[in-house]
Amino acid sequence: MAFHAYRTIAAFVVAATTGLGVGDGLGANMLEKNFWLSGPRYDAVVPLCDHSWALFKIRARFGRKESRFWSSDLRIEGIEDIRETAFMPWRHGTIPRRFCRATAVISDGAKRPLYYSIAEDAGFIGASWGVEWCVVGLDRNFAYNPNCRMARP
Repeated sequence: MAFHAYRTIAAFVVAATTGLGVGDGLGANMLEKNFWLSGPRYDAVVPLCDHSWALFKIRARFGRKESRFWSSDLRIEGIEDIRETAFMPWRHGTIPRRFCRATAVISDGAKRPLYYSIAEDAGFIGASWGVEWCVVGLDRNFAYNPNCRMARP
């Protein structure tokens, strides 16, 4: 008996809500206005280029990428000469990003340029900072080609 009452109420709710937007030339109804979705609210709080969290992410992901996809044992042994190249270089309202340049000391003894950016709310489901990076000469899938140019501002 109770199940039948719930079905009746559900059918009434569906009929009532679908009828709100019926008509020619009418604007958006109350359910279509998205009055709760006012847009992104960025605070422009992005860690500095030498933040240990960002450097750890770059080193860990580089090692994982090399071993998993390229069957290589290359690792980043150290990151030197860290400096910021730009902060929020694009127009207002875009995702705040800090662009950085450094020198990566690779386990094969080579020192290579490293370009990376730290972006606000660009991590897992937007819950943390996101880090994008590229080591010149080791961008084997050409994601930031040529010579990591697409990883720069």
